Amino acid sequence: MEELKGPPRWMDRIIEFYCRKDLLEDLQGDLHEYYFRNLEKSRRRANLIFLLDVFKFCRLYTIQKPKILGQMTFLNLMGNYFKTSVRSIARNKLFSSINIVGLAVSMSVGLLMITYIGETLTFDEFHEKKNRIYRVTSNYQSISSDDPFDLASTSVFIGEKLREQYTGFEKVLIMRRNFNADIAKGENIINVRGHYSTTEFFDVFSFDLKSGDPATALKEPNSIILTEKAAKKLFTDEDPVGQIVTAGEKSYTVTGLMSEVPENSHIQFEALASFSTLEKEHRDNENSTFFTWRSIWMNYVYLLLEEGVRPEQINQNLAEIAAEENAKTDRYTINHKLESLLDIVPGRDLSNQIGPSINWENIYQLLGLTLIIILSACFNYTNLSIARALRRAKEVGIRKVVGASQTQVLMQFVFEAILIAIFSLVIAGGFYLLIKPEFVSSVVDDENIGMQFRWIHLFYFLLFAIAIGFVSGILPSLVLSKLKAISILTDATKLKLFKGVNLRKVLIVFQFAISMALIIGATITYRQYNFSINYDLGFTSENILNMELFGNDSEVLITELSKLPEVKEMSRSGMIPSTGEIWGEDLKYKDPMDSVSIYFNRVDKNYPGVHELTFLAGGTFPYDMKEDDENPKFIIIDRALCERFGFEKPEDALGEIVYLQRRVEDDVPVQVTGVIENYQYQNLAEDPEPTALIQGGKDDLYTINMVISSNDIIGLMDKIEEIWTDVEKVHPFTASFMDDQIQSSYAHYKVMFRIFTFLAILAIAISTMGLLGMAVFTTETRIKEVSIRKVLGASEQNLIMILSRSFMIMLFISAIIAIPFTYFFFTEYILGEFKKRIDIGLMELLPGVLLIFLIGFLTISWQTIKAAKTNPADMLRDE
Repeated sequence: MEELKGPPRWMDRIIEFYCRKDLLEDLQGDLHEYYFRNLEKSRRRANLIFLLDVFKFCRLYTIQKPKILGQMTFLNLMGNYFKTSVRSIARNKLFSSINIVGLAVSMSVGLLMITYIGETLTFDEFHEKKNRIYRVTSNYQSISSDDPFDLASTSVFIGEKLREQYTGFEKVLIMRRNFNADIAKGENIINVRGHYSTTEFFDVFSFDLKSGDPATALKEPNSIILTEKAAKKLFTDEDPVGQIVTAGEKSYTVTGLMSEVPENSHIQFEALASFSTLEKEHRDNENSTFFTWRSIWMNYVYLLLEEGVRPEQINQNLAEIAAEENAKTDRYTINHKLESLLDIVPGRDLSNQIGPSINWENIYQLLGLTLIIILSACFNYTNLSIARALRRAKEVGIRKVVGASQTQVLMQFVFEAILIAIFSLVIAGGFYLLIKPEFVSSVVDDENIGMQFRWIHLFYFLLFAIAIGFVSGILPSLVLSKLKAISILTDATKLKLFKGVNLRKVLIVFQFAISMALIIGATITYRQYNFSINYDLGFTSENILNMELFGNDSEVLITELSKLPEVKEMSRSGMIPSTGEIWGEDLKYKDPMDSVSIYFNRVDKNYPGVHELTFLAGGTFPYDMKEDDENPKFIIIDRALCERFGFEKPEDALGEIVYLQRRVEDDVPVQVTGVIENYQYQNLAEDPEPTALIQGGKDDLYTINMVISSNDIIGLMDKIEEIWTDVEKVHPFTASFMDDQIQSSYAHYKVMFRIFTFLAILAIAISTMGLLGMAVFTTETRIKEVSIRKVLGASEQNLIMILSRSFMIMLFISAIIAIPFTYFFFTEYILGEFKKRIDIGLMELLPGVLLIFLIGFLTISWQTIKAAKTNPADMLRDE
């Protein structure tokens, strides 16, 4: 039998459109029943009657409310939530103020982090092909060192090898850093800093070349591209393209003019010189290591991958090259892999970065500390809201009696928490503007991060406030929404919000444990900083002024400086030890297979005397390097290196020949003229390594070291600067005391001290406000108990002890948690990298804890004394 078909679907849709959901099933069923009866006579007749019935039942009682009415109901509901929340906030001024100020203080730190991280994540986003650009990084492992290290740089060799023998990329860009030159046009001379680059620069990156041909601007040797700012200084309003400029003995043709490099670029420069300039110099030099596999310290290779090519494919090619080249030497191994352009900043902690770098680890640390402060403020809200829950229980009961659902009650209290967070956001904005300059100058160690405000930040700030409100309000909202109306309205005193552990006490313990941990952390970092800058380095750094030469003739400057009576002695060096800068070299003695990695400094013969290094045998170099000396002739080694080469006594090393492995094939023989006592060459965080002083030539000595004695340091600096400006017209006078330079190398720990101190103050303020709120609430709820005890003869001291006891116990538990945790964290992680560090004892652990106890006791006592002095008659006269 053929199945009977129902009415046309479009007719059913009409009734489904207007009919109320609770009537639709019955009405539609009845109409379908009549339809099938009429269908026995005629389908046309059945369709017509069904259509008439559809319109006939379109009446007021069957029509569902329009969606606009539902929206209006929602808006009315939100309006009701708003009014109720504002009234509740106004009615509980003390608790509301504590919550608003506490959240505002913590949110200001959150706003800083949103701005900071938001800016770091914009680095290199302006490049059109950013998703296909990769940098080749290096991993270097010497046989004389246990620890490999990762480099952002690589070799020219790897770039050329990829270009010539492999596929999968559209362009291979090779760069070399440190194009630093004084360029001149006529009488105008400026100093520019930049890089060398091959012609693919503008094919890979999206920097704005305003004039010049991007395909050929970096093709010919001695070509240079200037940024607008540099060109303006040199040429004023004249068109620079096509002009000839000089840099020392070289001439360069300006082939392009660029817009300024965006601040959020990991490559920063004022000029680009053609890479072919270097190739021209090194191709014909048989002693050059420029194109070798090992020359990975100054060069950078960027690849623009073809569409659809995955970096894993290129990594396999890099592994093949590494396997082939590493098999040719047993002194070291070098491996390479790709790094995405968007993973450079922020990214891994790599040596030899070409520009600004931001380590993810530092961001995670700041985020963790920020989260701790925010959670502390959220716990304040949760704690005080739960404490006041029973006072609002009747409000919940009445709402439920008049028809409010659990969800609506939940939304009411979450809405109130979000509203408080938004009020806090306004105050937090003021705190944010107040502390941002200090944050940028003290914490953000990068001139490219200015944390400029953008309008999109307002949207992020609002989302942040809503999230904070939800997190802080969800738990008390859940507690209140689950209360049963009948239990509330019959006897609210019998309600139990939690079983077992008292959540409010747990939150207080957690808050004060955080405060103690932060203030202990500030104490430890400050003590370590002081220990580091006052450590006995094994040489004299006091009253030594280091002046950078910037390529000037040191002999001319030394001649003029020696005329100043305040300048007692002078020497020259390549770098400043114990400041974190490290120069490495491989050295060997008799066994050609036994090489050792050393730290070294290139110095002149006066250097050991100026710095009062202690000689165990021998003395300094007999003379300084001569103009025609290609390589150093002499070396001074320390006790550790002397023992490493097996000399029984320091005197045994004198006159011996050791070999510097400065080239891949040729070793440089140098004679030992002296053995000195070990001294602190590197930062205290580094593993001690054997060190040496290598005779330095004129081009190796970048700094003049002056021993000065003067009661008028400012006047002396003016005299030295006057001598400098008579010799140097381009570079600014740059001189620093050695003690200040050493202190600067530990600036990270000084910054950590500031961060921990700042956050400790915030955490203490937040937790103290929370403790004050809880003390007020406790004394209010126990005021009749206090009055009865007082009537029965309890003294004020006894009452203060009774009311304060539970709070002091919580502070004691906080200390039990905070002390071992902070000790372990700093011992294993923060100070774990220091080979020479302080011993963490009671002087580091107890002061912070005692301070918190004092603040907590004063906060609690304020309210408990007030309650203990209350007249019992006023409290009990109505009982």
